[in-house]
Amino acid sequence: MPMDSKDKNTEKNKQFITSIEFAFTGIKTVFDEERNMRKHVLLGIVAIIAGFVFRLNQMEWLWLLLSVFLVWIVEIVNTVFENVVDMFTDFHFHPIGKKIKDMAAGAVLMTAFFAFIVAAIIFLPKILAFF
Repeated sequence: MPMDSKDKNTEKNKQFITSIEFAFTGIKTVFDEERNMRKHVLLGIVAIIAGFVFRLNQMEWLWLLLSVFLVWIVEIVNTVFENVVDMFTDFHFHPIGKKIKDMAAGAVLMTAFFAFIVAAIIFLPKILAFF
C-alpha cells in the first residue's frame, strides 16, 4: 500500500495535532483493512448500547469499557505484528513469522474471551431478572 505524501516525513513530529492525525489514520487503516476489527467494533458498540439499556453502574461501566477497548487495542497490535511479519518476509511463508502471527492472534482470542466473561458477569443477571 503506497504511503501518503504526508507520511514520508522523516523527522520527529513537532506538532501534537500532526501526531493525532497520524494516529487516526492508523485506526482508520485497521478498520478499513481488517474484517475482524470491524466485527470487534460492532460488538463493542452493541455492548455499549446494552450498557445504556441496562443502566449500568459506574463499576460495571468501567469493566465494560476496559473490555471493549482492550479488544480493540489488542486487535490493532495483532494487525501491526501481521504487517511487520509480511513486510519482513515479503509475504512469503516463514515458520517464525507464523509463530509470531499465531501468538498475536492468540492474544486477541484471549482478550475477546476476557471481554465475553466480563459481559456475561454484567449482563446475564440483568437479562435473567426479566424471567
